[in-house]
Amino acid sequence: MIKRYLPKSLLGRSLLIIVMPLVILQVVSGVIFYETHWDKVTLRLARGVAGDIGAVINLMRRHPGSENHNWIFDVAAQNMQMEVDFRPDEVLDNAPISYTTLMERMLSRALREYIGKPHRIDNESVDRHVVIDVQLPNGVLNIVTTRKRLFSNTAYVFVIWMVGTSLILFAVATIFMRNQVKPIRRLALAAENFGKGRDVSHFKPEGANEVRQAASAFIAMRDRILRQIGQRTEMLAGVSHDLRTPLTRMRLELEMIGDDVAARELKSDVQEMEHMLDGYLAFARGEGTEQPQSSNLTALLEDVVTQARRKGGAIDFHAEGRIEMPLRVNAFKRSITNLIDNAIRYAGHVTVRAGERSDSVEILVDDDGPGIPEDKRTDVFKPFFRIEASRNPGTGGVGLGLSIARDVIQSHGGTVELADSPNGGLRVRISLPI
Repeated sequence: MIKRYLPKSLLGRSLLIIVMPLVILQVVSGVIFYETHWDKVTLRLARGVAGDIGAVINLMRRHPGSENHNWIFDVAAQNMQMEVDFRPDEVLDNAPISYTTLMERMLSRALREYIGKPHRIDNESVDRHVVIDVQLPNGVLNIVTTRKRLFSNTAYVFVIWMVGTSLILFAVATIFMRNQVKPIRRLALAAENFGKGRDVSHFKPEGANEVRQAASAFIAMRDRILRQIGQRTEMLAGVSHDLRTPLTRMRLELEMIGDDVAARELKSDVQEMEHMLDGYLAFARGEGTEQPQSSNLTALLEDVVTQARRKGGAIDFHAEGRIEMPLRVNAFKRSITNLIDNAIRYAGHVTVRAGERSDSVEILVDDDGPGIPEDKRTDVFKPFFRIEASRNPGTGGVGLGLSIARDVIQSHGGTVELADSPNGGLRVRISLPI
């Protein structure tokens, strides 16, 4: 349940690891501050005001009379920041009052401790002042004092400094973590580009030691894969060249023999062997050393369809406008040609559709042929696998067409899937990231 709300990116999770202890520290500090410091400071301020009020009451008791009261009130105004007035014969309302603010609660507590007489506290009637009424035996003593005497700004200063420094630390942590995450993102991008067959020769290790170690491992893996691909291509090219030489001599000797039945059969066998060598070499080369370049996918598909129509295939083609994307033109064209040729071989009518779907390009090849059984749709992508097991090239090639097509499409970062077609046959769905 909690995982659903947690950040998914490394940057977000790293910041969460940094921020959570900071927030907990602030909460604990705030609780301690409000429970101890602020309460104690407010209580001491309230006791100071209550002590001054008690002193005024004691002076009034020792020096009765209105004339004495006036100089007592003047002393309170000059030295205690209090405006005092006495209303004789007045009685306070006995209705219970519930004080909600911390300042009112602490002042009421201090008045009970120092004076012990009924009182009323008004914190709202006079702006920036507090009105205190104290019930005396012969009247009500009214005191108006400034709120500064009862309120400490240290709480706000503490909160401002705490929040301000936290924001600064969070900003510094964000900048630092972004710089630490950038090398990981570059490594992920390099791995993605390498998977799509793009050039990543300029990638260099950077960042923390662990990230550099992973980047160095990626570079070593890239070099091994490229070396193995190069060795495989060179080996197959050498084998193909070595085999073509005796095949060429055999063809020349057959031409010199003449045109009899045995010679024609041998010529057919030589052609089949050359066709098989071409298929093996195409599979071994894969995408080769061809580099991606911005290409018009719509024009490429139209060219493949046109060539297929020249072979006698009945094909409908529709593309949703011009589609531009990076492609290895020759390799991708060969893969699409293999897919369409397979459809033409087994079906009477083929439909090709292409269009953009959010962040990808989708290509659909539908036919009305017999299709492929669902339990065979994974095996047909294996090299040299054929549903027709006779291994006769005339009834299905050498079993490398779909393997070559899938390898090329996956090297572009895409996927190829087989499904039932609305036309009754097989549907080939190709998805390529833009």
